[in-house]
Amino acid sequence: MHKALVLAEEAFQQDEIPVGAIVVADGKKIIGKGYNQTEKLTDVTAHAEMLALSAASNFLGGKYLKDCTLYVTLEPCLMCAGALAWSQISTVVYGASDAKRGFSLWSPGVLHPKTNLISGVLADEAGQLMKAFFKKLRPG
Repeated sequence: MHKALVLAEEAFQQDEIPVGAIVVADGKKIIGKGYNQTEKLTDVTAHAEMLALSAASNFLGGKYLKDCTLYVTLEPCLMCAGALAWSQISTVVYGASDAKRGFSLWSPGVLHPKTNLISGVLADEAGQLMKAFFKKLRPG
């Protein structure tokens, strides 16, 4: 999760919503990573999770990410959760909850039935980065 947080900080420096994500295979090798790039790429789907999933799938040469774990600094949105479900990823670990756009608000059962979900890992650090971003975006 620390590496995902570093990516979130990179997004912050580029004036993107500070979310970072990595995909780890077999508990040890990073095979995909990403940070939000919706502004840079002018693409509403360029979320950290989507970019990390694409990179991991390209690395493996297939669309299924069984035996892989996604670490992401913010609870995935419904779009990203849907992509995670289709990927059949084994585990999703996220930091801060997203009270406005997180998938658990809209469809808590959207992940694949065999996907393990772990929340709250480095939640304070991820949450503080989000607060700092929005304070910088909307001063006053």
